[in-house]
Amino acid sequence: MTSRFPILLVDDDPNIADVLTRAAKTNFEEATFIHVSSFEEAKQYIEELQGRGPKLVLLDIDLQDKVDGLDFLALLRAHPKGRTLPAVILSASKTPGLVERAYLFGASSFTVKPFSYAGWKEYLSNLRAYWFETVTLHDTRYDQE
Repeated sequence: MTSRFPILLVDDDPNIADVLTRAAKTNFEEATFIHVSSFEEAKQYIEELQGRGPKLVLLDIDLQDKVDGLDFLALLRAHPKGRTLPAVILSASKTPGLVERAYLFGASSFTVKPFSYAGWKEYLSNLRAYWFETVTLHDTRYDQE
């Protein structure tokens, strides 16, 4: 049996969620995406989380709102259920200032969104290899609230 790998996807573009879901069928079949499209939805998800949550967060910086992904990242790092959760930034841009800000806010890594379906498939293969096979993730079952 295959282990499930839940991923919280915070991105205001529903096409990203669709592309990731389709690409994961062949390139990260253990992945299941919990898609939220705004800071408020992401905040509500984390605050209402019961039991085991996602093993990883894919976080878009530009959420087309008054608050951005870095605001959610700051909230996540301050929350008991999110402080050790790996957060991978998804961005269309990799300007040095943006990359620096992401790491200062507590990002685990910074990635640039691919621009093609083939690129997303490769992205998911790399994501799977690193976060599913290579590293050992913290088991949040033992976190104290």
